Amino acid sequence: MIEIRRLSIEDYDEMLNLWIASGLTSLKPKGRDSREEIEKQMKMFPGGFIGAFADGKLVGIVVATHDGRKGWINRLAVHPDYRRRGIAKKLIEEAEKYLKKEGMKIICALIEDWNTASINLFQKSGYKMHKDIIYFSKRESDEV
Repeated sequence: MIEIRRLSIEDYDEMLNLWIASGLTSLKPKGRDSREEIEKQMKMFPGGFIGAFADGKLVGIVVATHDGRKGWINRLAVHPDYRRRGIAKKLIEEAEKYLKKEGMKIICALIEDWNTASINLFQKSGYKMHKDIIYFSKRESDEV
């Protein structure tokens, strides 16, 4: 049985371990994903850190944030041993519920082009791919 619940900073070590185990390539544990930064984000989006638990163990996670106009689904990860069970889909649904409560009418996710599993998951969940968008970023360091 999978239990879905909101995460707190006390779950940080499990969150980090899950992101590592799931192969999240953009993880920055010394920067934007440090305990201090995650705690700040949790205060800004108190319902946006959502976990899936199996027998008390964190096996899935999603982070839902927004900029006041658009909702963003970030850091979706499921432990490899628990994939193909509908957990990621359930986490997307929970993130959508949270973001809709926050007033978001547009919900987005950025997915790297090599990540076909995530692309397929979001398409099956009703998301439209935009091939006409080019992503730019400017970073203070490699850890942000």
